[in-house]
Amino acid sequence: MSIVNVLVILALIATLVVLGLGLRSMARGGTYDAEHAEKFMWERVVLQTLVVVLLLAAAVLMNT
Repeated sequence: MSIVNVLVILALIATLVVLGLGLRSMARGGTYDAEHAEKFMWERVVLQTLVVVLLLAAAVLMNT
């Protein structure tokens, strides 16, 4: 298993963790959600972008 594959898996796990934290924040509601919802959303967006970039890198590396 290459390092890119490991990084993709780790990034996917991190994305799921942040998604879970965001869902927990939404379920909790109130001021906690108001303070943290946007932070969790941006973290998830950044992690999803990282996953896409890593998947593209893996695809390019497999074709060379």
